[in-house]
Amino acid sequence: MLLTRRDFVRHTAALAGAALIGTPSLLAAEAGATKRTAVDQVPLGRTGLKLSRLGIGTGTNSGNVQRALGKEAFERLVKYAYDKGITYIDAAQSYATFDWIAGAIRGLPREKLFIQSKIPGQPPNVLEAIDRHRKVFNTDYIDSMLIHCMVKDGWTEDFKRIMDGFDEAQQKQWIKVKGVSCHSLPGLRTAVASPWVQVHLVRVNPQAKHIDGEAETWNQPGTDLQPVLAEIRKMREKGRGIIGMKIIGNGDFKNPEDREKSIQFAMTCGLLDAVVIGFKSTEEIDEAIERMNRALASA
Repeated sequence: MLLTRRDFVRHTAALAGAALIGTPSLLAAEAGATKRTAVDQVPLGRTGLKLSRLGIGTGTNSGNVQRALGKEAFERLVKYAYDKGITYIDAAQSYATFDWIAGAIRGLPREKLFIQSKIPGQPPNVLEAIDRHRKVFNTDYIDSMLIHCMVKDGWTEDFKRIMDGFDEAQQKQWIKVKGVSCHSLPGLRTAVASPWVQVHLVRVNPQAKHIDGEAETWNQPGTDLQPVLAEIRKMREKGRGIIGMKIIGNGDFKNPEDREKSIQFAMTCGLLDAVVIGFKSTEEIDEAIERMNRALASA
């Protein structure tokens, strides 16, 4: 049956009205689907792995801050973080909490955790050093293993044996991905240039507190954030996993406004997959989640 012009206009208007009536519900569903939170499971670059956007660090001031809590309190803190949705736990061989990780994750579903750890220096037997992490943590594998605290330009030449050991451990499925943490711009630039690196742990905050500088030493921080951001952008272009650390300025951001500013930056810069913060109390965990959720909602 042919429609008259009047019928056509009336029919079109009815369809448009129905579409308008449905729009608020549709928009609400879309808004709910895209809402982001601190404890979302997010992709780690192009590694194929996921982790919670917020991780719990166990190495503030080499882990002495967390160690001072006592073993039982430390274990309760990690389990509290997990109950809040934080599945990413950041550890290291050189942290004072290294031998407490197994107790902290005992009873938690291993397949839901993302454990990152780090090996310092150049151990004589790399596979033995990596296996030690598995034994101390009482786990079959480490999700992400990093070479810890690189500062020298061209460090990949001196660390080829270590890198080869990581490759072998990855083939054995003792580790899932490999990478590096850096504490200088020369070390960071070398890491970005190397195709070996899959994951970067990078010092970053908008106040430029305890970030990488030009001095080839771990304890001489820089004062200019822009060179760090330039390297992070290169990481992003290469599909690397990028995790931000020193978000609370190594614990120096006692002023709430500083913590708010830094977390806002980390959540809205579009350069970081996740961040790790060293907590010493449940209140600090709750605050970080609240600030991150607020920042993500405003992004």
